[in-house]
Amino acid sequence: MRIGQGIDVHRFSTEEGRPLQLGLIHIPDFAGLAGHSDADVATHALCDALLGAANLGDLGRHFPDTDPKIANIASSELLSEIVKKVVAAGFEIESADVTIIAEKPKLASYMPSMSEALSKIVGCTVSVKATTAEGLGALGRVEGIGAMSVALLKEAL
Repeated sequence: MRIGQGIDVHRFSTEEGRPLQLGLIHIPDFAGLAGHSDADVATHALCDALLGAANLGDLGRHFPDTDPKIANIASSELLSEIVKKVVAAGFEIESADVTIIAEKPKLASYMPSMSEALSKIVGCTVSVKATTAEGLGALGRVEGIGAMSVALLKEAL
């Protein structure tokens, strides 16, 4: 069994009309996050957890933010590619867990959809939770959103 951890943080974008994507789900009526891709911190943290458990580095190694070919890429594509890499490295994904850290927006009604969307690509249950930073630090001041994830892999037979 192998366990990996992933963390990602993005500030809110100043770009007008940029959509907010979290856990592969569009969150309406709220500013999107700044980033080279769609800046989905929940999915990026999950990608890093999967890569870490398989000892395959991090998301930036596989998809550098200096590559213009992947500008604004959907995190669903990133996650699909990471799952393929993990499986090719000889692992099965057993479970994963994602925690989103955000003062706003409130995410409770979106978490089941996030779990379903992530689980479909990963091939096992991905639980999704949310918490706040209790007003502390940049996340507490609503300057951005963060996420943490863990993933459990086992060697494929």
